This record gives sequence, structure tokens and C-alpha cells, in this order.
Amino acid sequence: MSEYIVEMRHITKRFPGIVANDDISLSIRKGEVYALLGENGAGKSTLMSMLFGMYEPDRGEILVNGKPVVFHSSTDAAAHSIGMVHQHFTLVDNYTIAENIVLGIVPMKKKFGFLPWTDMKKANREIAELSAKYGLEVNPSDLIQDVQVSVRQRVEILKMLYRKAEIMIFDEPTAVLTPQEIDYLLKIIDGLRRDGKTIILITHKIEEIKRIADRCAILRDGRLVAVRDVSGLSVQEMADLMVGRQVSFTREKTQPRFTDDILTVEHLSVKNEHNFEVVKDVSFRIRGGEIFAVAGVSGNGQTEIADAVAGLVKISSGKIDLDGKDITQSSVRERARAGISYIPEDRQQTGLVLDFFLRDNLALRKYSREPFSGKGILKHDQFLKYAQELIDRYDIRCAEGPDTIVRSMSGGNQQKAIIGREIEEHGKLIIFVQPTRGLDIGAIENIHRQILEERERGAAILLISLELDEIMKLADTIGIIYRGELLKTAPAKELTSHDVGRYMMGVKEI
Repeated sequence: MSEYIVEMRHITKRFPGIVANDDISLSIRKGEVYALLGENGAGKSTLMSMLFGMYEPDRGEILVNGKPVVFHSSTDAAAHSIGMVHQHFTLVDNYTIAENIVLGIVPMKKKFGFLPWTDMKKANREIAELSAKYGLEVNPSDLIQDVQVSVRQRVEILKMLYRKAEIMIFDEPTAVLTPQEIDYLLKIIDGLRRDGKTIILITHKIEEIKRIADRCAILRDGRLVAVRDVSGLSVQEMADLMVGRQVSFTREKTQPRFTDDILTVEHLSVKNEHNFEVVKDVSFRIRGGEIFAVAGVSGNGQTEIADAVAGLVKISSGKIDLDGKDITQSSVRERARAGISYIPEDRQQTGLVLDFFLRDNLALRKYSREPFSGKGILKHDQFLKYAQELIDRYDIRCAEGPDTIVRSMSGGNQQKAIIGREIEEHGKLIIFVQPTRGLDIGAIENIHRQILEERERGAAILLISLELDEIMKLADTIGIIYRGELLKTAPAKELTSHDVGRYMMGVKEI
């Protein structure tokens, strides 16, 4: 029997205008955690999508347990006990969590002896037990459209666990999880490894790879550049191999030069669709040249604050001023024209029109103004010119340049497109919600540089992040939110990460 449970030999995959994988060979042992590292668009997800049957290689072969296999679909891969948690959710919004998890599985029973029938009561019970066992608690009867991004990620993980896969591919599984949830998931992965499962982990978080992986393969521009034992590599070495240059983990932040208040939020309260108050009497201000970061565990109201300021949700009480003007009742477009730029948490549902070309998405803030339109006619040559400028400036990797359909791009490059579009407005206020979620270390370095440049330009910046390290690195002022209330607001230099963490858990006095 082969030493390797999975072998991929000389795999090549091309798409129009790009070679996604170029003659890649990997050998993965049974029971190991094998990590794939690489920048956004390096070809990691494409390679694993071929192992999961979503694509077929143009050249090369795949072996499972020493035997050649040809997968025409994910069903073929599942028949060989291969499961995959996708970076982009593959869920049906108007189905329940349980219905999404059992979707595609052979019906459990036959009604009247011949009618296929799935026992959803039993499925709901089993899924509830499974989610509790792995610390991924969900309510199986909730509709997907009613749950948060983090819950949708848990459902994707549960889908794979429910199907009892032996080879488990995790594509950016921790991108939307809190630090506590990440710790628990890594313990789960370690437990699965001890049980003999084989884990293939795609992540941009090098620290996670150091904690859990046995070996790692580094991809760059669609090619395999190295396969190393993780124990023999430092974080710096992994980062440098991945990006192809020396990566700086620190950036000098200049002393702040605060100007007048740009954003003033007074006694803001927001209720959700169930009339439950998720933001409770929140007040804060952001000056020009200031990064105001909101720290908190996911689901404590920080996203609703950002949405309220941007005009995406209706507030129940309070007042919002932008540069001295009351915008509480202003529309989203009016706020955008007044100088608000917004990078949302959910890049696919809120930030982009996935089936539009990249050039159209990049012009969404400008299409109604000169030189992009005139006398009611869109000027597509300007769309193309502007798109190419942003592709070059923000290193947006796309197979067909401005004419790339955004849905076909990697998640990290979709994020770069949104950030480029919004920063180029050079607004008075820029709202960043999870700006580096799912990005590789090189892209994170670049985004942090751009945020600090906007600060130095004099913009007011509202930063909402689940990454405490990111907040401590960038913030001038930190507000810590717990169950919809700002428990503490203070200059960042007066708070340690330990202090912030305790407030995040609801401790009111330190």
C-alpha cells in the first residue's frame, strides 16, 4: 500500500489568460496536517478544487490510496471520502442549516416502502449533537439568510464533518472566526489528526500553520516553490518564501496629527429584525487623522455600528454628524457623496456585484460622474482605463484584466478590489470592517500601509476588526464593545492587549 493517501502528479490547470497551476506535484501522508501557503491567487484553492472534483486538470494525475482516480464532480470525490470547506460559502439562503447540511445526501428512509424521504427530525437532532460536540453550536432550524457570516462558516465545517470525510480540505476555515473559536477549531483539527484523519489546510495565517501543521507546501504564481517541515521553518522564513521577498512585520506609525472632529456619533441605538437592541446608547467621535478601532468578540454589535454610520441599517435612536453636518436621515448615496467610504464585512453580498466585470465593480462609486459618463451615456473606455490603473496600483490579480468576471476571482483579490475602489474616493471618513479577512501576509502588509497613509492624509478612519493584533498595531483610540455597549474608550497607548481582552469578555473595571 502506498505511503501517501493523496498524490497529485504534474498537475497543470489553465483558465483564459492565466496558468493557475503549473506542473505541481504533491504527496500527502495519511494522518498528517498538510498546509498550503501562498499569496491570494497563487493557485491553492484551484489545486484543491481539482482534488475535490470541482475542476479537472488539463494535465497530470491524482492518486488516492495509491490508485489513480478521475473526479468529474464533488460527488465522485465524496465517494472517496474527500470533503472540503470552501472559502466562499456554498449554501442555499432560503434553506435551513440542517437542510443545507443534508443536501445532496442519499435519502435516509423510504416512505411507504418506495418514496425517498429524509427524516429531518433525526437530521436536526444529529446536527445539533455534532455541532455541540465540536463547539460549533448552531440552531439547525435557522434559515441561512438569517444568520451571521461566522455562523455560515460553521455550517460549512459541519457539512464536511456530517459526511464523515477521511480526507478533509479546509480552505481558509478561520477567516471569520473569533480568536477563541480559532483556538477551539485548531484543537478539533488536532483531534481529527489523532483519529487518523488527513487534513489539508489552506490558510494565510502563518501562526496557525506553526501551531498545527506537520508540513507545508508553498505556492507562488501557480508554481510549487518549496515543501518543508513546519518545525524547521520560522514565521519569517515562511512569509518570505510565500511572497518572494523579505516581508516586514512591523511598520512605523507616525505620531498622530489630529484635526477637527469628522464623525460624531451620539447615543446611537440599533435594533435587529427581531426588535432586539444590538447597539445600546453608543457615543464616540473620530477626528481627522485618527484611527478609531472598535474591538470586540464577533456578534457584539460592532458591524451594526458600521452599517448605521454608512446608512445600511435604520437606527432606533441617536444622531450621526459628518464634518459638522447631520446625516442621520441621509441615504446611502448621500452619505457616500458627503465623503464616506465603506469596506464591508461581507465582500460578496454587500461589497461587489459578483456577475459584473471587474471594470464595472471598480467604477461603482464613479459611473454617474464625469469622465465616466456624460449626457446619460456611460464611457466604457474610461471604465477600462480606470480599472487598469487600480489593478496595477493594488496588485489585483485577475485572469482577464478589467474584463474578468468578479465571481471568478479569489476572495483576497475581491477584497483588494473593494479596498482600492473605496480608498480611491479619498473620503473624509473611511470605514474598514474586517479589512484583511482572508488576505495573505503580503496583502495584509499592503493594506495596513494604505490605512496608515489615509490616516496621514487626514482622513478619519473607523476600523472594526476581530484581530486584536491588528487593532493594537493600527489604532490611535480603541473602543471596546460588549453586548452592544461601549464599555471603555481610551487612547491605544493607555491599553494593553490584556486590558482590551478583558473588556471584550465583559469586565467593566480593570
